Formats: sequence, C-alpha cells, structure tokens
Amino acid sequence: MQIEIRGAEKLSFRERQVVVLKEMGHTNEQIAKKLKINVSSVATLYNRAKSKGYQVVIVIPGDHLGLFDPGEEGEDE
Repeated sequence: MQIEIRGAEKLSFRERQVVVLKEMGHTNEQIAKKLKINVSSVATLYNRAKSKGYQVVIVIPGDHLGLFDPGEEGEDE
C-alpha cells in the first residue's frame, strides 16, 4: 500500500509528518511521543494541515485485495 499526499507542498515539514502518521492510523498520543512534541501540538498541526486542503490518496494493488489469483493481475479475459 502506498499513501500519496496531494497538496503536500502547502504543508510544513511538521504538518507532513503528523498527516502521514495520522493517515497510518496512529493516535495523537503516539505521534506526540514519536515526534517528541506535546499532544496539543499534534492536534494543532493536524487541524492546520486540514485547513490547507491536502488530499490523501491510498494506492492499493489489486492483489492485496484478494481480487486476483497470482499471475492473473492485468490479464484481459
């Protein structure tokens, strides 16, 4: 799985870090510990990033969804 952040150029470095970790499912507490900042800063950075209008696109190959047998992906019927 890949995560693509569209509009990332609008975000500060710290905002990008928080967004990536949030989109990966981490809690504010986990992010704060990892980045060595307080929990309220995580919330502020995330809200600021959301207000800048980024978009997250998740790219999931079909084989990860169980839709194709091995070697079948991309073949036409």
